[in-house]
Amino acid sequence: MRKSVENLATSKITGGRRHPLRIRRKYEIDRYPNEAVSGAQVTITRRVRGNNKKTALKSIDFVNLAMKNSKVKKTKILKVLENSTNNDYQRRGIITKGAILETEEGKCRVVSKPGQIGIVNAVLLK
Repeated sequence: MRKSVENLATSKITGGRRHPLRIRRKYEIDRYPNEAVSGAQVTITRRVRGNNKKTALKSIDFVNLAMKNSKVKKTKILKVLENSTNNDYQRRGIITKGAILETEEGKCRVVSKPGQIGIVNAVLLK
């Protein structure tokens, strides 16, 4: 018989209560995913384990684009073309690591994690 937290609502065959092996820890809590979209820049800061802080993007309209000549250029995001993470993300235009964006300079692939770092870095595709 499985011993999971979800299974505690049921009683034992004998009619007794089920008791958890241990309670959930604070570091095991889950949050809703932070999904960055294209739009005017909005960031949120949240406290994470070890009293550190994570700056997350709610929306952003510019990307730091690494060009072929080793230069970095701030470029406007036009739209999200592809997102292999999730088909739903692609439909909704969510920006995650690995997403293909259409910018003023051309197509680019996101190499940073906007939902955790608070910035969008990308490399130009051929």
